[in-house]
Amino acid sequence: MRAVAVAWRRRARYHGAVPLRVDEQPYPVIASVIDPRSETYRAHEQANRAAAEKLAAALREATVGGGDKYNQRHLAACKLLPRQRVELLLDRDSYFLELCPLAGKDVPGHVPGASLIGGIGRVSGVECVISASESTVKGGAMSELSVWKSTRLAEIAEANRLPSISMIESAGADLPNQSKIFVPGGRGFRELTRRSAERVPTICLVFGSSTAGGAYIPGMSDYTVMVKQQAQVYLAGPPLVKMATGEDSGHEELGGAEMHSQISGVSDYLAEDERDALRLGREIVAHLGYRKAAAPLPRQVLPPRYPAEDLLGIVAPDIKTPFDAREVIARIVDDSRFSEFKPSFGSTLVCGWAHLAGFPVGILANNGILFSESAQKGAQFIELCNQQDTPLLFLQNITGFMVGKRYEQEGIIKHGAKLINAVSNSTVPAITVMIGASFGAGNYAMCGRAYAPRFLFTWPNHRIGVMGGKQLAGVLDIIQREAAAKRGEPVDEQRLAVGKAMVEGQIDRESDPYFATARLWDDGIIDPRDTRTVLSIALSAAYTAPVRGTTSWGVFRH
Repeated sequence: MRAVAVAWRRRARYHGAVPLRVDEQPYPVIASVIDPRSETYRAHEQANRAAAEKLAAALREATVGGGDKYNQRHLAACKLLPRQRVELLLDRDSYFLELCPLAGKDVPGHVPGASLIGGIGRVSGVECVISASESTVKGGAMSELSVWKSTRLAEIAEANRLPSISMIESAGADLPNQSKIFVPGGRGFRELTRRSAERVPTICLVFGSSTAGGAYIPGMSDYTVMVKQQAQVYLAGPPLVKMATGEDSGHEELGGAEMHSQISGVSDYLAEDERDALRLGREIVAHLGYRKAAAPLPRQVLPPRYPAEDLLGIVAPDIKTPFDAREVIARIVDDSRFSEFKPSFGSTLVCGWAHLAGFPVGILANNGILFSESAQKGAQFIELCNQQDTPLLFLQNITGFMVGKRYEQEGIIKHGAKLINAVSNSTVPAITVMIGASFGAGNYAMCGRAYAPRFLFTWPNHRIGVMGGKQLAGVLDIIQREAAAKRGEPVDEQRLAVGKAMVEGQIDRESDPYFATARLWDDGIIDPRDTRTVLSIALSAAYTAPVRGTTSWGVFRH
C-alpha cells in the first residue's frame, strides 16, 4: 500500500458533508487536455513518484519515536506507546491528520516530529486537536521546536474553535536549552486559559510525569484525568523539595494521581490504567455536546472526474517549468466543476468557485507571474468571497510580481498592495497549498504563513524564499561589480565566482521544502495525491467555527 502523505492516520475515507439530495450542478466541468502518453507527462510522473517515495520514507521515520530500544523499554513498563494512545482515543475507523510531522527533521539536536505528536482527529464524533508527548524521546522533554509546534497546534485549535486533548508524559523543558524555551513556553499556558475563556474545551490526560511548568497544563485545563500509579504532577520533585525545604517526600504523596484526585483536587478523574484514561477522555468529549458553528448547504458530493494519480504527471518537479493550475483544480474539486471568475482578465491568476467534499470554496491559483490586472482581479474576488461567506483556497505557485520600468509606472506596487490588503483583512477561513514556487511578495499576496491561513500545506516540489538561488546570487554579483567600479578597483573574478556559488548553494538549501517544514514554515508536506483528502479534513475543521466574511478593508490606493 502506498504510504499516504498524511503522516500517520487511520485507514478511512473521508466523505465531507453528508449528501442529502442530488442538486443540479450549474458549474461547468473543467475539460482536461493532459496526455498521459506524452514524454513530458512520463518524465514528470517519474520524478514526482520518486519525490513522493522520499516523503513517505521521511514520514515513516517520524513515527518511530526514540527507536526500538526506548520503545521496548516503554512497553516493558506496561505503558502504551504515544501513537497507540492517539489511535485508541480516536473513533473507530476515523482519520488522524497529523500536523507538522517533520518539524525538527535534520535540525541539529532535534528528531523528526520535535518530540510531539499533533493533529486533528474525531473523538466521540467531535473533531479535536490532539497532542501527545513523544515520551520515548528524552522522556518527552520539550525543546524549543516542541514549543513552536505546540504553539502552532494551539493556534489551530483557537482559530477553528476545536476542543483540544493533550496527552502528557513529559520530563518538562529540555533544561540545557531552557533559555530557548522559558519565555515562549509561557505563552502556551496563557493560550490554554484564553481558549477556556472563549468556551473552547481543553482536556488533559496525564499518563506520566508532568512537572515544574508542565504541571500547569493539567492545572489549567478544563478537564484533567490522571492515571493511577503513573501520573506525577508537581511543581518540584522530591530532590528539589529536599534541597529547597529539607522535606523528605515520595513521588506519590507529593504529586501522585490518587493524591491529586482525593486531596488536592487538581485531578477531576482517576483512571485505573491508560486505557481507562482514554475511555474517560472520550466520555468527557461525548458529554460536551459540542457542535459546529457553521455548515454548508447540503449537496451531493461527487469525486473529481479525473484521477488524483494524474497530478504526478501534470506538475513539474522543476519550479521553472509552468503547468496549468486548472488541471490541478480539476483533480481536487467535486465533479471537476469550476465556475471561473473573469477568465479573460488578469489571466495569470485563476479565480473561481467550486465545491470540495461538499464545502464551497473560492479558489485563487497562480498561472504565472502576478501583473497589475491579476492583482486587481484577486482583490475583487476575495471581496466577493467575503461577501458570500465563502472560504478561500490558495494554490500557490508564484515567483513574485512583475518588475520593470513599464510596470512600476503602471502602478504594480499599488495594485499588488490591493491584493495583499484583501488577503490581510479577509475573515473567511483561508487554506493555502504551495504546489510550486513561493518567492518574494508573491508569498504574501497568496496567503503565505505570515498571513495566518487556517492551514498551510506544501507539495514535495515546493521551493520558498525571497527569490531563487541563481537570482539572488546574480543580484549580489551586480551589486559587488558596481561597488568595485565606484571604488575604481578591478573585480576579483575568482573570488566573486566562489562567493556566488556559496550564496546560491545556501539559498537552494534554505528554500528546500524539508528545510522549511522542519522549521514549521508550513503544517506539513503532503503527497499531491492526498490533497483532496487533506483539504476535506481542513475545511471540515474550519467549519467548526463561524464562517463569516467582512466588508471592512484597509485603504485601497487608486
